[in-house]
Amino acid sequence: MNEQIYKIAKQADTLARVIEPDLREIVRYNRIRDEKFAELIVLECVKFCEHESNDDEHDEYDMGMWVKAESIKTAIKEHFGVEE
Repeated sequence: MNEQIYKIAKQADTLARVIEPDLREIVRYNRIRDEKFAELIVLECVKFCEHESNDDEHDEYDMGMWVKAESIKTAIKEHFGVEE
């Protein structure tokens, strides 16, 4: 795994500990952590699409790619049921 995955895993762990601070509820904590991990990965993919589509200068071809990136971002979030 690369550093970005470890960073996202740590974020998911932190969020899960805020939502479920009582680690005696380990099953609930694990479920929350796993859900947050998946959600953060999806949002990272969407953020990558945003970065790729936010170029200041657009020619006709670039605008088509920007529209495609926007629809991909929407499709990714809808497919995984993630809201920002």
